[in-house]
Amino acid sequence: MTVSAKQVKQLRDLTGAGPLDCKNALVKHNGDIDAAAEFLREKALKDGIKLQGKGRSANEGVIGNYVHFDNRLAVIVEVNCETDFVAATAPFKAFAKDIAMHIANMNPRYVRREDVPADVVAAEANAQMERALGEGKPPHIADKIVAGRMNKWYEELVLLEQGFIKDDDKTVSQYLQETVAEVGETINIGRFQRFAIGGDS
Repeated sequence: MTVSAKQVKQLRDLTGAGPLDCKNALVKHNGDIDAAAEFLREKALKDGIKLQGKGRSANEGVIGNYVHFDNRLAVIVEVNCETDFVAATAPFKAFAKDIAMHIANMNPRYVRREDVPADVVAAEANAQMERALGEGKPPHIADKIVAGRMNKWYEELVLLEQGFIKDDDKTVSQYLQETVAEVGETINIGRFQRFAIGGDS
């Protein structure tokens, strides 16, 4: 089928994908903008996961920052990529800014699950097991309850597992994978620091 330039532009505005990808997606889905957009989002997520899995070094990047309007809360975060070219692009800079804003609002303690100290995990798991058993749950049921509660606990503490502040239909990890697919390079979120006047940081 024939795809118009207007359709391609509309799909690009929706997804941020390249013109050729948009055209091919529209042809594949007979000009259906919504179906083509969903196809491109799924493709971006898969491609992002593939890129992240290659283990390429990410030694360039930027320091993302966010300062709340009342100047009582601020965040700085190190976000790395592979090249200074990508570090200078708008999508990468926007990602770093978004992550800083997310940290300011959601106050995670760790970037990824494996960053949580083993003794902290063990203490929480033991506390949850005592709680489940204290509720009268048999051990084999308590194990499943504890696993579910630990996942919720990680979602509160771990940046990549939190729902993204600007779109709670996706996690921060999914947003990262989408950005990886868009810029074509590995992205790592490194150190961050949250500063709050008179509160937790």
